[in-house]
Amino acid sequence: MKKDIDFLPVEGIQVAIVKKTNELNQAEWHVVLLNRNQVPITNVFVTSKGYANGESGTPTEQRTSTLRHFFAEVPSGGHVVVEPIMPELFHLNNEYWVSYFIESQIYDKKFIFVPDSIVEANLMEIIPLGLEGVLHE
Repeated sequence: MKKDIDFLPVEGIQVAIVKKTNELNQAEWHVVLLNRNQVPITNVFVTSKGYANGESGTPTEQRTSTLRHFFAEVPSGGHVVVEPIMPELFHLNNEYWVSYFIESQIYDKKFIFVPDSIVEANLMEIIPLGLEGVLHE
């Protein structure tokens, strides 16, 4: 049962939404999972969805499809691109629920980018990627 599982605090895992310029000189945005731990993480599941509950100037409830991604391993100090994201979704809560193992211990955390937090003013350099983006820890 879930109550019998020890969920230790998540450390060293980050989610970033990064901006990259493609060969047509157009901005592309991607969601990236970073592993800053000294050990690899395995059996990584990332569930993503966007939603608004009629708050913050949004007149009606909005929801995106729920997407699920699996990565067998993210190496120590490594990263994986989870999915592309369209700027038309930045006005929503964008939620990424990450579950993974380190050895036999399971870890689990939700990363939520609140509406309009993915804006030029919040971009910072994400050194391991050599890109600018919004970083969630």
